[in-house]
Amino acid sequence: MHPYVAVPANIALIWRAYSRKSLTPLGLAVAALTGVVHSLHPWSVFFALLVVFFLGGTAVTKVKHDVKARLTLSSSGLSGGEGPRTHVQVLANSVVASVLILLHYRQLLSRHLSDKGGNASRGCWPYGGDLLVVGIISNYAAVAADTFSSELGILSKSKPRLITSWNLRQVPPGTNGGVTLLGLMAGILGALTIALTSTILLPFCPVEVPPNSGKLFGEHRPGLEGGSGWGWREKALFTLVITFWGGLGSILDSFLGGWLQASVIDARTGKVIEGTGGKKVPINGDPLAKSKQDGQASRQIESGFEVLDNNAVNIAMALLMSIGGMLIASYIWEIPFSTLII
Repeated sequence: MHPYVAVPANIALIWRAYSRKSLTPLGLAVAALTGVVHSLHPWSVFFALLVVFFLGGTAVTKVKHDVKARLTLSSSGLSGGEGPRTHVQVLANSVVASVLILLHYRQLLSRHLSDKGGNASRGCWPYGGDLLVVGIISNYAAVAADTFSSELGILSKSKPRLITSWNLRQVPPGTNGGVTLLGLMAGILGALTIALTSTILLPFCPVEVPPNSGKLFGEHRPGLEGGSGWGWREKALFTLVITFWGGLGSILDSFLGGWLQASVIDARTGKVIEGTGGKKVPINGDPLAKSKQDGQASRQIESGFEVLDNNAVNIAMALLMSIGGMLIASYIWEIPFSTLII
């Protein structure tokens, strides 16, 4: 991005997060660094994806926040609901994309700056082109879907069903691995915001008719016809595939959370207890003293195992969806996966 666009855009984004108290102080610092990394890339699309994800995630977090706060509890003993996000939560959603962006920037530099007068911002993205672009967009489609699904699905009037149980048993709202139809549809909406942003802003190589020629041939043909151009059909298919893939990311997150992340409930209220900043909810200790009424532990594991916390689950999901998206693109476009580091 051009500095005269990147600098004010980053300042505006951080100021909004600060004024709305969306991030902790350290979260603001990490978000600023993340914004700088995204701004280094000459294409504006990746910074735009970061902005769309942040604004969309913030918006759905605040939807009926008071209602969501009454559905769960905090591990500190207060009402639930998402508070300011920490630096770890920022990294959980963006670190995979940030690494891939730096790798792609390196690829552009090696291709264009080696030429006399070359510039990394020149050129377009051909159909069947760079796999890293697919990985970056897959990351944001998946994390956006997961955020929308979690923040809006908890408001469903129907009880969540545990996706990792053989009988899809009902579980309390906020349970890791609990899914609802509303949550699944919200996830698709979140992925769609990323897919549309990508389709609008990516520098697609166009389908062109060469001068003094009445027909298309070679590289000027649409990608679906063996060329490298992006026509309306290729772009429409790209939008649909990214939306679908992002939705699958939300489902994968539910499976990972249902298996590897313990969902702890308060035995007296039956509500799910959320860990502060996405951390694990402790089961033992002073805050978890036994109930005076019956002598039973006041916190119990509803489902899952204490392997990962919510942040680790998000990173794992984002990484798997990014790698998976690139692997599928590599197979369909017949591009060696080794081109990621070339």
